[in-house]
Amino acid sequence: MKKILLTFALLAVLISSCQDKTKEKLDEAKEAVTEEVKETIDSAKIKAESKLDTLKDKAKTKLDSVKIKSALKMEEAARKLKESVSK
Repeated sequence: MKKILLTFALLAVLISSCQDKTKEKLDEAKEAVTEEVKETIDSAKIKAESKLDTLKDKAKTKLDSVKIKSALKMEEAARKLKESVSK
Protein backbone atom coordinates (compact mmCIF):
# COMPACT_ATOMS: atom_id res chain seq x y z
CA MET A 1 0.00 0.00 0.00
CA LYS A 2 2.85 2.36 0.87
CA LYS A 3 4.49 1.64 -2.47
CA ILE A 4 1.28 2.49 -4.34
CA LEU A 5 0.90 5.78 -2.44
CA LEU A 6 4.56 6.58 -2.95
CA THR A 7 4.20 5.85 -6.68
CA PHE A 8 1.15 8.12 -6.96
CA ALA A 9 2.93 10.87 -5.02
CA LEU A 10 5.96 10.59 -7.29
CA LEU A 11 3.75 10.70 -10.39
CA ALA A 12 1.94 13.75 -9.06
CA VAL A 13 5.26 15.55 -8.49
CA LEU A 14 6.50 14.63 -11.96
CA ILE A 15 3.27 15.72 -13.62
CA SER A 16 3.23 19.05 -11.79
CA SER A 17 6.88 19.72 -12.65
CA CYS A 18 6.18 18.89 -16.30
CA GLN A 19 3.24 21.29 -16.26
CA ASP A 20 5.50 24.06 -14.93
CA LYS A 21 8.05 23.45 -17.67
CA THR A 22 5.31 23.39 -20.28
CA LYS A 23 3.91 26.64 -18.92
CA GLU A 24 7.35 28.23 -19.08
CA LYS A 25 7.81 27.08 -22.67
CA LEU A 26 4.39 28.39 -23.61
CA ASP A 27 5.15 31.74 -21.99
CA GLU A 28 8.47 31.95 -23.86
CA ALA A 29 6.78 31.08 -27.15
CA LYS A 30 4.06 33.67 -26.49
CA GLU A 31 6.67 36.36 -25.81
CA ALA A 32 8.60 35.44 -28.95
CA VAL A 33 5.48 35.60 -31.12
CA THR A 34 4.45 38.91 -29.55
CA GLU A 35 7.88 40.38 -30.26
CA GLU A 36 7.83 39.12 -33.85
CA VAL A 37 4.37 40.59 -34.45
CA LYS A 38 5.50 43.95 -33.05
CA GLU A 39 8.55 43.94 -35.33
CA THR A 40 6.39 43.07 -38.34
CA ILE A 41 3.95 45.87 -37.53
CA ASP A 42 6.79 48.35 -37.09
CA SER A 43 8.33 47.28 -40.40
CA ALA A 44 5.00 47.61 -42.22
CA LYS A 45 4.44 51.01 -40.62
CA ILE A 46 7.84 52.25 -41.80
CA LYS A 47 7.21 50.97 -45.34
CA ALA A 48 3.76 52.60 -45.43
CA GLU A 49 5.14 55.92 -44.21
CA SER A 50 7.89 55.78 -46.83
CA LYS A 51 5.42 55.10 -49.63
CA LEU A 52 3.13 57.85 -48.35
CA ASP A 53 6.02 60.32 -48.37
CA THR A 54 6.91 59.27 -51.92
CA LEU A 55 3.32 59.73 -53.06
CA LYS A 56 3.12 63.14 -51.40
CA ASP A 57 6.30 64.22 -53.19
CA LYS A 58 4.99 62.98 -56.54
CA ALA A 59 1.66 64.75 -56.01
CA LYS A 60 3.42 67.98 -55.06
CA THR A 61 5.65 67.78 -58.13
CA LYS A 62 2.66 67.13 -60.36
CA LEU A 63 0.72 70.02 -58.80
CA ASP A 64 3.69 72.36 -59.22
CA SER A 65 3.94 71.31 -62.86
CA VAL A 66 0.24 72.01 -63.41
CA LYS A 67 0.57 75.41 -61.73
CA ILE A 68 3.48 76.35 -63.98
CA LYS A 69 1.64 75.23 -67.11
CA SER A 70 -1.45 77.16 -66.05
CA ALA A 71 0.60 80.29 -65.38
CA LEU A 72 2.27 80.03 -68.78
CA LYS A 73 -1.09 79.63 -70.51
CA MET A 74 -2.50 82.63 -68.64
CA GLU A 75 0.52 84.73 -69.62
CA GLU A 76 0.08 83.66 -73.24
CA ALA A 77 -3.64 84.50 -73.12
CA ALA A 78 -2.87 87.88 -71.53
CA ARG A 79 -0.27 88.60 -74.20
CA LYS A 80 -2.75 87.72 -76.96
CA LEU A 81 -5.41 89.90 -75.32
CA LYS A 82 -3.00 92.84 -75.17
CA GLU A 83 -2.12 92.36 -78.82
CA SER A 84 -5.76 92.21 -79.85
CA VAL A 85 -6.59 95.35 -77.81
CA SER A 86 -3.68 97.32 -79.23
CA LYS A 87 -4.68 96.59 -82.86
